[in-house]
Amino acid sequence: MENEQSRPGTSLVTAVPRRRGRALRRALVALLTSSVAGAGGYVGALMLLPPPDRPPDQPPVPTPAPAPGPPALTSVTAGVPAALPGLTALIGDREQYLRTHPRDARAWATLGTAYVERGRRTADAVNFPKAESALQASLREQPTANAEALDGLTALANARRDFGEAKRQGEQALELSPKRWTTYALLIDAYTGLGDYEAARGTLDKLMQLRTSPADRPAVMARASAVYRDRGWREDAAAQLADAAAAAGSPAEQAAYLERAGQLAWERGDREDALRHFEAAVRLDPDQRAALAGQGRVLAALGRAEEAVNAYVLAVAGQPSPQYALELGELYQSLGRTQEARSQFDLLRQRAAQNAAGGVDDALVVGRYEADHGDPQEAVRRLRDEWQRQPGIEVADALGWALYRSGDPQEGLEYAAKATDKEKGGGVRSSLYLFHLGTIERALGDNSSARRHLAEALQINPHFSPTRAAEARTALQSLGTPPNEPAPTW
Repeated sequence: MENEQSRPGTSLVTAVPRRRGRALRRALVALLTSSVAGAGGYVGALMLLPPPDRPPDQPPVPTPAPAPGPPALTSVTAGVPAALPGLTALIGDREQYLRTHPRDARAWATLGTAYVERGRRTADAVNFPKAESALQASLREQPTANAEALDGLTALANARRDFGEAKRQGEQALELSPKRWTTYALLIDAYTGLGDYEAARGTLDKLMQLRTSPADRPAVMARASAVYRDRGWREDAAAQLADAAAAAGSPAEQAAYLERAGQLAWERGDREDALRHFEAAVRLDPDQRAALAGQGRVLAALGRAEEAVNAYVLAVAGQPSPQYALELGELYQSLGRTQEARSQFDLLRQRAAQNAAGGVDDALVVGRYEADHGDPQEAVRRLRDEWQRQPGIEVADALGWALYRSGDPQEGLEYAAKATDKEKGGGVRSSLYLFHLGTIERALGDNSSARRHLAEALQINPHFSPTRAAEARTALQSLGTPPNEPAPTW
């Protein structure tokens, strides 16, 4: 069945306070529920201190430009996505305060976790050693019962893609404060990165049984949406995000959920719907670079190549992550602009080296780059090490493809199959994963399975890659139509 339904009692929809007008909420729900796939990664890492009381009838933030200082502090302490200018102002404020109050453990924890979020938002790993120093200072001042600092260290480890360390720190934090909802959210990310999907689901169940405040519930629903997406529960994932965006307490928070909803729509191949979400997110928060990269993907799929390049260039300028550089490089490559593609691939390697100095593990994206554009044997080496440390489905897919590209399709099939096996956590319906699986099966002569998986990749999203989608069509045509079966449509 394409979309299973979650168990009764797991939805948070009925608990959303009516802080927005009915018309606005209906409009947001209508926009968001048209997307029925999930999003990748979780945005809110700033999860310290209990949030201040907020009256249930408080009006929404009227403009998309939050003032620095107090609004950012509210976002940080409430565990929701924060605006980048406010984060920078908050960091400056805490640094100034700590010059005269260096024994304040809570202030050090807030500063450290704010550094984590700024590093994640800007893809600038120089923030992460600063975050670690601040969080360790918090622990020195308060070595016991300091769940705030442990939460910050968990967020830092997740941002560095060190999911084993995130699990260790998060479980310690949970022992200290078992009703602290933000720790559960961080642990879900850690378990997912480690490929322990059963633990991620169990942690979500516990999170949703907690009594969270109205201000916290949108972030909890967004976290649930990501887990549902990983399970293949498309409609449940979309419904949770719809209500999260409708109840968001600030433009930056709402923009983060709209960006994820755009990812949902993109993954299911709904280009126009995805573009509407991404554009709305950027209008609310111009620093929402993930939404700009999303626009680039969609505009390329719509044949609007120059607009796609411009969107990607803006995304990379504000958040020069190796992943965005890889995507822009491949877009340039598909347009025959090889010199510009090479420049982006050079940027990818440069940023990955800088990130490594900040403790970030970029083995996954570098492995993907090496498999398709560099040295496949190097890709296999990196990704084997990554699989030993963190055997998630993303790594399984990348390793399987690298093995195929290095000339070992038989072993590659083993890992590609894991990435799409629901019993092993591969519930995500990913066109790219299915393309990889079908291509490997075709190389091994299993034409029936190859035909089925290549057709499914194109049915899910006919435009999933500026180059691979065309390759999938060509391969499918070469396999022909099986006897007594209609040709696939997409």
